[in-house]
Amino acid sequence: MDPFPDQFMEFHPIHGTNVRLDQSGTQATRVESFANGVCFSKYPLKPGEIFLIEIEDKELGWCGHLRIGLTANDPMSLEVVPEYSIPDLMDLGDSWVFAITRNHNKITEEPEVQEGGLRLGRGEAEEEHINTAPKTFFTDTHLHIENIRIPRDKLVGRSRPGRFSHILDDLYKTNVLPPTARRSRIGVLYVPKGKDVADMHIVINGEDMGASAKGISTIQPLYAVLDVFAATKCVRIVQVEYGYVV
Repeated sequence: MDPFPDQFMEFHPIHGTNVRLDQSGTQATRVESFANGVCFSKYPLKPGEIFLIEIEDKELGWCGHLRIGLTANDPMSLEVVPEYSIPDLMDLGDSWVFAITRNHNKITEEPEVQEGGLRLGRGEAEEEHINTAPKTFFTDTHLHIENIRIPRDKLVGRSRPGRFSHILDDLYKTNVLPPTARRSRIGVLYVPKGKDVADMHIVINGEDMGASAKGISTIQPLYAVLDVFAATKCVRIVQVEYGYVV
């Protein structure tokens, strides 16, 4: 299996009114307030292609964190970018967005029906269980989701050199750094499950959180959607190769 030579991942030039993109189009910063931070991928995602971001900066004083997901709404077709991804963008239909929390991001198999797909409940296990990486996390160089294979080294954030870098690196290695922390890496992708349907998966620091939405129609192109919301201030895109196990 060879990695797919994919297009350079960027944010779409259409975004929330409080978002500022850098010149490369790969960094998004919410410059004021806590809302109007909705962003999209510049191009629709391909099956198995992950849209991965790293949290660059946070802002104290707000309640809530990053939101991420998929939408079949072409950003160019929107009369106005919704103020919030949840519930505003989801109320437009054909959007599946997941609110990232500090602890409970794992998916259980307790189904609850939502329009356009099956949305699964979040795991409410103890924090100790949620932050325990599977045994293969330390030995497998790639993350496998169905037949999709993604290099794990790109999926896990690393602390920058500083006074407490050695402590943070140990946390990253054991995958217990909170998903909402600086340097955490969060991604979204969809996995084909049959003719014209797919499941959406969220990946946090190299670990698959499970299918957060099932039975999504892939007849229309699917864009990644990211809400730089509340305590999340700035994010940047991480370029990732991916491939299929044949």
